Amino acid sequence: MDLRIEQLPKIRILRRPEQGFRALVERAPQAEAYTERIVEKLRPYLTWLHGARRRLATAAVGILTVWLFVHVTFGANGMVVYRAKRAEYKRLQKEIDSLQNENNRYTGQIKDLKTDPRAIEKEAREQLHYTRPGEVIYVAPAPPQPQPSATNAARK
Repeated sequence: MDLRIEQLPKIRILRRPEQGFRALVERAPQAEAYTERIVEKLRPYLTWLHGARRRLATAAVGILTVWLFVHVTFGANGMVVYRAKRAEYKRLQKEIDSLQNENNRYTGQIKDLKTDPRAIEKEAREQLHYTRPGEVIYVAPAPPQPQPSATNAARK
């Protein structure tokens, strides 16, 4: 266990407010002279800036307008993206409608096959090629398969 005592920190003596104010008053002429030198160096730039303030403001508004136009048109949620999303929405809505119609048609067929004897007979005759006595069924031949065209590489 180490019981060494370190050196105590120095005690700062605070100035009285009058002393700080007196120092400020004594240095005021130097600060004014320094400020005057800086203003004299900056005077041509400040004069130019004062004269060009309308042009600068107009340019800033123009740049802001162009930036807003580009952002609204091509931004992450801009018009280009909006139109693409809207076209995709319409395409998907048409697809949903067609699938719903197909689903309704299949639902009707299932209902008919469960309840209607004529629908059951029709399906059996078409899929299983059943016939009634005395009926003749004509089946069309399958269409011929197109022959692949021979290319120059195949002929060599």
